[in-house]
Amino acid sequence: MPDILLRKTACAGHITLNRPGALNALTWDMCRAIDTALEDWRTDPDIALVLIDAVGDRAFCAGGDIAEMYEAGQRGDFDYGAQFWADEYRLNIKLSRYDKPIVSFLQGFTMGGGVGIGCHGAHRIVCETSRIAMPECGIGLIPDVGGSLLLARAPGRLGFYLGLTGARMSASDAIHCGFADHYLPQQGWDALKTNLCHTGDIAALQPETPPPSDLAKTQPQIDALFEASTVELILDALDAAGTDLAEKTAAQIRKNSPLSMSCALTLISRLTESSTLAEALNWEYRFTSRAARYGDFLEGIRAAIIEKGSTPNWRHTIGGVSGDDLARMFAPVSNPPLKEGETP
Repeated sequence: MPDILLRKTACAGHITLNRPGALNALTWDMCRAIDTALEDWRTDPDIALVLIDAVGDRAFCAGGDIAEMYEAGQRGDFDYGAQFWADEYRLNIKLSRYDKPIVSFLQGFTMGGGVGIGCHGAHRIVCETSRIAMPECGIGLIPDVGGSLLLARAPGRLGFYLGLTGARMSASDAIHCGFADHYLPQQGWDALKTNLCHTGDIAALQPETPPPSDLAKTQPQIDALFEASTVELILDALDAAGTDLAEKTAAQIRKNSPLSMSCALTLISRLTESSTLAEALNWEYRFTSRAARYGDFLEGIRAAIIEKGSTPNWRHTIGGVSGDDLARMFAPVSNPPLKEGETP
């Protein structure tokens, strides 16, 4: 079976991720196939909307398929990852700007690259099993695929908490934080998809009221704990607080890449001042295109995936990331994925 199913279903262009055994991890070929389909459907008068879903209950998409990037980096080929991310980011912006409604169904895990595919369209549907996260700092990257901007726009300091820890959001949390729009129990999804495909009418989407968000309840605590401007000072606040939430959060932060967390904190702070998705993606690319050569990406993948459960040997300690380190990771690139005025 192909990794992705692309077809016209009545009034809809229908994209289905079809790698349930790999939690629908997104490959470079899948990105390019989605891009081509969107171009074909853009001017097709029979297509009223685009529907994106995935096979299996465990995940909509648990991230990008990083195995090839790791192997390429181990060979000293750093262009492979840079080219993959450039194409992926152009797809992310295309989804956000698409001139027909896009409806995504985000069951189970939606993480990393899955956020880029599922969380930039006009109508993002979550259910009781949805768990959405940006866990990149744990593997030596930063929240990317436009996730940095979503985090920057989250209420209060929740985006800093989610970006540094990689904590998973429930459906209600995702709606509260701006990663999703509508809550509908999964048992109603098949009927809704059929209705959308055969009517092309987005009014068929009748969401329910989601349960209360746990993150909304704990936001005052998180806002206070993540008020500081550096990872070191945030850890000081967490250690001083001594609450269960603070202790668990501090423990997670201490596991992640110090360079990635410092860069994530810097980027999210920058984007809170106002930015566009295109600008966020270009800033992300400055980091990700250098992550294998100068960052902790290869070491993070080795520890988390290749030698699962081993302790990573990060390049820096918390508090040991300098201004020069940040400047190197965010220096301008000669080939940003999105050019000025470009409309993918």
